[in-house]
Amino acid sequence: MSMPHIETVKLDELDCWRIRHNGAELLVAQQGAHIVSYQRQGEQPLIWPNDEAVFKQGKGIRTGVPVCWPWFGVFERNPQSVKAMRQSDEPAGAHGFVRTATWQLAGVENQGQALRVNLLLPAPAGGFPDWPHQVDLSLNLLLDDQLHIQLTSHNRGTETVTLSQALHTYFAVSDVRNVQVEGLDGLQYIDTADGWQTKQQSGLLHFTGETDRIYLDTPTHLNIVDKHWQRRLQLTSQGSKSTVIWNPWTERAKALDDMADDGWQGMLCIETANVLDDVVALAPGERHTLGVSIASIAL
Repeated sequence: MSMPHIETVKLDELDCWRIRHNGAELLVAQQGAHIVSYQRQGEQPLIWPNDEAVFKQGKGIRTGVPVCWPWFGVFERNPQSVKAMRQSDEPAGAHGFVRTATWQLAGVENQGQALRVNLLLPAPAGGFPDWPHQVDLSLNLLLDDQLHIQLTSHNRGTETVTLSQALHTYFAVSDVRNVQVEGLDGLQYIDTADGWQTKQQSGLLHFTGETDRIYLDTPTHLNIVDKHWQRRLQLTSQGSKSTVIWNPWTERAKALDDMADDGWQGMLCIETANVLDDVVALAPGERHTLGVSIASIAL
């Protein structure tokens, strides 16, 4: 496909599109509409560059922005309304099935100073295997001085469909032990690394060990403050009231075959989500957009 700003490249088994615009470079895999990397000229990467990432057909990619849909995380941990949508007795993989589906590049167009990229995953007739619902998906990317990501679900069927989902972003940080997250003070969270207990955040979030938390009723703006890299990553969410924050730390990282033993130090997942009580119920004809905009601001 010949378009301005865009070329096709291959990462091992996966076809990708490399998109350049105004000093920014974006790499997107056709499998999963998965943003693999994003970096602005002369700046540190925004997306964690995982040297051990595996680019194989049918396998989720551990870096960038996995699209988790139509359920998030371990299937059995989802609300009954989400589980009821699936019609199979076979085990369900974590994070749904679209992250290994083949998406279509529907368009790349200039919009003033910005570049818009649109990817589509139309529901096959009768819905997806084991998930027989007519819900079309689109992933809209807008590149201006930020990176804007929007995942839109459109229910073209005749019944209400309930789903959980996330944009599971792996952010690059200088060292996770030296960064803080602003915007969570006073919020309740579920600590899934500590028996799914409900706790309350006090002050800035610092990282001192394995972290796997679901923050509830999260605000629109969160910031990753990285003093060593002299930047604040400002995350602005849309259509989301829940946020998952994850870092595997030492022992979990050693157990992952697609992450270096010290890989946890340079990454932090902040996942814009619709999980637990924040799931999406889509009436017939209805659309929902889950989005995040990422800005890098000098300190």
